[in-house]
Amino acid sequence: MDINWYGLSCFRLREGGVTIICDPYSKSIGSQVARTRADIVTISHDQSGHNGIDQITGDPKVVRGPGEYETRNVFITGMASYHRHQNDEAPERNVIYFMDFGGFVVGHLGDLGEMPKQSQIDELQLGEVDILMVPVGGGATLDPTRAVEAVGMFEPKLLIPMHYQQTNMSAKWISDLEPVDKFLKELGISAPEP
Repeated sequence: MDINWYGLSCFRLREGGVTIICDPYSKSIGSQVARTRADIVTISHDQSGHNGIDQITGDPKVVRGPGEYETRNVFITGMASYHRHQNDEAPERNVIYFMDFGGFVVGHLGDLGEMPKQSQIDELQLGEVDILMVPVGGGATLDPTRAVEAVGMFEPKLLIPMHYQQTNMSAKWISDLEPVDKFLKELGISAPEP
């Protein structure tokens, strides 16, 4: 499997001739995703940091909600969850996606801000999660401490942090997120492995 990170929560996954883009962001956020081709696009949250479908070329199948999907021999399960709500506002929907490439499972937690219940995860009967992409920068998503809790719930073989402070993006709020180092410290890791 070939995985490329475009910043924030946006990844390109390529396996067996299939390209999936997870959470493409709009041009107002940054330009790294611009004009990327995909067969499948997953949208976790309906905000500009996660729903820039106009950045994608080709004629992709767009997945933007809970449920079970099958396309191009990839099985995708979307689990309803929530983005962290502020003050008395109702929480906004987020969708966690699990993409099964013939028994190799990749999870993308999207813009997750509220921890799912263990019973929700158990209902999915996922088996092992091979790779898990987890937001770690806080703000309206999981902060470093809660991100470590999420990792414990899913127990992936490999973990990829996402949605943390970056200085090369246009939107100011991204530079206000926690740096990835805080998450690594919570995990007990002093330096990332290349």
